[in-house]
Amino acid sequence: MFNILIVSEAQSYLLVSLKSRLEEAGCKVMNGRANPDELSKMKEAVDLIFIFADEELVENHQGLTYLKDKAVEDDIPMFVTGDVQEIKEIMKTIPMHLIQKEFPRPINVGEVADAIQSYLKTFGKQNKKKILVVDDSGAMLRNVKGWLEDKYQIILANSGAMAIKYLSTNRPDLVLLDYEMPIVDGRQVLGMIRSETEFADIPVIFLTSKGDKESVMKVMELKPDGYLLKTMPPEQIKKSVDDFFERRKALGN
Repeated sequence: MFNILIVSEAQSYLLVSLKSRLEEAGCKVMNGRANPDELSKMKEAVDLIFIFADEELVENHQGLTYLKDKAVEDDIPMFVTGDVQEIKEIMKTIPMHLIQKEFPRPINVGEVADAIQSYLKTFGKQNKKKILVVDDSGAMLRNVKGWLEDKYQIILANSGAMAIKYLSTNRPDLVLLDYEMPIVDGRQVLGMIRSETEFADIPVIFLTSKGDKESVMKVMELKPDGYLLKTMPPEQIKKSVDDFFERRKALGN
């Protein structure tokens, strides 16, 4: 059974209908306002957050920020519905790469319910290996997620600071780390990971756009668990990740 949190500032016929359809499908549906104090009291693990936008919710920046942080820290996929402008406003607080699907109104409740169930059945956490992908490019994050999410649980971080925040409370099976990022770059993130006893042994593979000998030597002198060129075909990147886990499995890790 999946636990779904629907966030809305007011009740509506569409919301009640969606909740009913999901419950008929065997999901547990929780409904709450975007109030950090109220949401923090929920004890159940959440498998998906569905934001039911309206004018009041769009202006609730504190609530949206809380939802963004919760999605990152607990690796929760987010869906959103609203008119086109409301969705754009929400994305000013919640980055596009955290929102798996948008449903511009008017919506078909049955289609939305089916999309939620299909997503959870296909990409639910289950027992997949967990990979943290760190890159300041939203396009690269979405690409890597699309390449790997059928087999792995993918968590996205669009900055070194966000990656460190996630790692402070979570332990992925692998970190795919962009080497060149503003403010906190890949070198610094790897240094922070290796300096903390609790997660010093988390494997890290660098993502880099430069394949010349000098650049590769700079990357490898940091002693990561490998490096991948961003220009590699998606199938090769996926195979490299698969091979990495196969080697770990053969070694008993």
